[in-house]
Amino acid sequence: MNPDLFDLLVGSHLRFVGTPLVGPGATARWLYEDAPFGVLAHDGADDPRFTYANVTAQRCFEYDWAEFVGLPSRLSAEPDRREDRQRLLDTVHRDGFATGYRGRRIAKSGRRFWIEDVTMWNLMDGDQLVGQAATFPRWQDA
Repeated sequence: MNPDLFDLLVGSHLRFVGTPLVGPGATARWLYEDAPFGVLAHDGADDPRFTYANVTAQRCFEYDWAEFVGLPSRLSAEPDRREDRQRLLDTVHRDGFATGYRGRRIAKSGRRFWIEDVTMWNLMDGDQLVGQAATFPRWQDA
């Protein structure tokens, strides 16, 4: 993981959510390989594309890094669930972050699952919005 991306994720989380994303001494490697929660990020394009997915998220969605990064993030939800997902994105864009979200998602295989207790926040590089990121500590098959 690029150290600048780690700093962006961690710094923006603290700025908007008001709590640390990771504990003291946690590294970019730990967040990517060992974190027991999923972490996703997408860019700020009109049709955002994933820029980051840690190993936990990759396992949940059944995509490896090369498949995940660059994938339009809207494809993580079924077409009939995308309006709900868009409301979350709009809330985060407006308010800086949102917590407590639960949404149904679809894995590469077509398996449906719920992501729960999602926290999503804006990614800011200085004063510029560069994307959004999310964590989900729990998930279960739908």
